[in-house]
Amino acid sequence: MSKADLDRADNLIVSKRYRAALDITKSLIRRPDSDPRAFALHALALKALGRKEEALPIDREAVRRFPQGRIGWHNLAATLGDLGKGDEAVQAVETAFRLGLDAPETWLVYARALVAVGRLDEGEQAYRRLIKRRPGEVAWGLELANLVWMRTGDFTAGDTILLEMSQMGAPPVPILLGRADLARAAGRADLAWDLMIQALRIAPDNVQALLATTQAAVEGQRLGDAEILIRQALGRAPAEPAVLNQAAIVDLALERPQQALDKVRQGLLKDPNNQSLWAWASVAARQVGDPLYDEICDYNTLVRVFDLPPPKGWPDLATFLTDLDQALSVQHKYQREPANQSVRGGSQLSHFLKGSDDPAIKAAFELFTEAVNRFLTDLPAGTDPLRSRKAKTWRFQGAWSVLLRQGGSHATHMHIEGWISSVFYVATPAVSAGAPDKQGWLAIGEPPIMLSPPCPAVTYVEPRPGRLVLFPSYVWHGVIPFKTDDRRLTMAFDIVPT
Repeated sequence: MSKADLDRADNLIVSKRYRAALDITKSLIRRPDSDPRAFALHALALKALGRKEEALPIDREAVRRFPQGRIGWHNLAATLGDLGKGDEAVQAVETAFRLGLDAPETWLVYARALVAVGRLDEGEQAYRRLIKRRPGEVAWGLELANLVWMRTGDFTAGDTILLEMSQMGAPPVPILLGRADLARAAGRADLAWDLMIQALRIAPDNVQALLATTQAAVEGQRLGDAEILIRQALGRAPAEPAVLNQAAIVDLALERPQQALDKVRQGLLKDPNNQSLWAWASVAARQVGDPLYDEICDYNTLVRVFDLPPPKGWPDLATFLTDLDQALSVQHKYQREPANQSVRGGSQLSHFLKGSDDPAIKAAFELFTEAVNRFLTDLPAGTDPLRSRKAKTWRFQGAWSVLLRQGGSHATHMHIEGWISSVFYVATPAVSAGAPDKQGWLAIGEPPIMLSPPCPAVTYVEPRPGRLVLFPSYVWHGVIPFKTDDRRLTMAFDIVPT
């Protein structure tokens, strides 16, 4: 086998020409004298294109052909982890370890897989081991700090991890921003602000720090500070969609909706599928009465409610939901929600539930698939960001579960990585049924900042066990708090066209 061919495929992947790389590697992996690197590059290109399920058999074939190849076992474990197959991922990593692999990246795959299967003590220890070996990888430390926060609800315990990384030489700005996220989750907004200001003193031109601090200023009604900060960010990266997105938020908060609309339109020229830009475009258009609002927020057409039947193998819906409740609840081992997320007063599973082998969870995704296909079949043509991307094929981009307890809610948010998003109700508070005050209901159309004039929710969906709601990922949605002791257990997923 030609090393030049492998090098050429590798260079194509580095330059993000993934399909061209596949054209080379697909023939290389079929050869009797194939090299393990050919399988690794082929799977890597597939995963870069979002085709992780197609990468899995390639990784499996690699370890079958080269059972002593420890890198192949690492690659298989990483793909299994990406697909939510945690138990198999753990086994694959342990095989790589037995073959002598001891890289920090492999310990990261191991830590994530252990957490996904609920072996939280072992997962935490794996994270601590790899961070000691590479303290400069702030993203890994943030994962550990978040894990400790979710397990304990102890801000100091999570914050200490990041402080220790800082003392070991980790870059200070991302550490400070990560600590700020934890502080905000713990309800310590003033500390979060101080930490972000520290980050800006160290790196006044850091765009990420400027944007994070600008958003905190908007949320804290420090609008004068927000305007100063966003001007600095615009000076550094005037055409960057993320900067234009944040600038539009500031314009809206300062009652300049037309300027906000102009900015999001500018951002969409560069990033036409950016769901956050579309979400803020809907707010700005609503404020100024632009026809764009009616086009992209036709909720009667773009939001669909399905009351699903029991899947095959279950006598009735109640029995199925009981089994599904049990399968999900046993995984909700956390005391608190993830930092920097929209859940309030509950817990969230972040691993990819679509990969579960539990019969009830698998059956739920079969029902979801049927409902999505019906939704797409019935969806009329249109130029909005949902219908303009209508495709016959699609894939699950993410799939998770949220458990809300007494007083729980879900702050208004949208899903930046999706195309179509969802919520499926497994268990709902009794108080939600027909509630005139809509406790626990899904509220649609209200943005997450204070505006003048106000932009209240436009429509609501009553939660019912067995009900699935589908909507565009750019649609603002949240959960109205409920005050009873009941639980609210849901599944959710994003899909994207392929």
